[in-house]
Amino acid sequence: MEKGKKIGYTCGVYDLFHVGHLNLFERCKKLCDYLIVGVCDDDYVVNVKGKNPVINQTDRARIVNALKVVDEVAIINTEETIDKMLALNKFNYNVLFVGDDWKGTERFNATEKQFKENGIDVEIVFLPYTKGVSTSQLRDDLKK
Repeated sequence: MEKGKKIGYTCGVYDLFHVGHLNLFERCKKLCDYLIVGVCDDDYVVNVKGKNPVINQTDRARIVNALKVVDEVAIINTEETIDKMLALNKFNYNVLFVGDDWKGTERFNATEKQFKENGIDVEIVFLPYTKGVSTSQLRDDLKK
């Protein structure tokens, strides 16, 4: 990647792919030159989120990879999902995209502090979620 290019990174489960996921990727891509998406592995979904994925990690990654706004996709483990420094070392991004519901949380305050203490120049951009659609809502609707 050329010097000065914005390499963006975001991660998530992306189970039951919906327009909110697409909106996120489109927003991210408008703010960077190259977009990397980490797809959380099944172990993370089960053991951290406490849910069973409807679509397995390989298929979720394949769906995300098919989108023209996404330049690179990788399945990431629990540690890489939680510790953004591990993800930074793996993907060498300089813009981190995060849902705005994480802004001000202990986890992202610690991430910002960790970047600053290590002299790492990564811009953290908090993006809004698409109102009216979520994977949890889809799961609930399907149960009815």
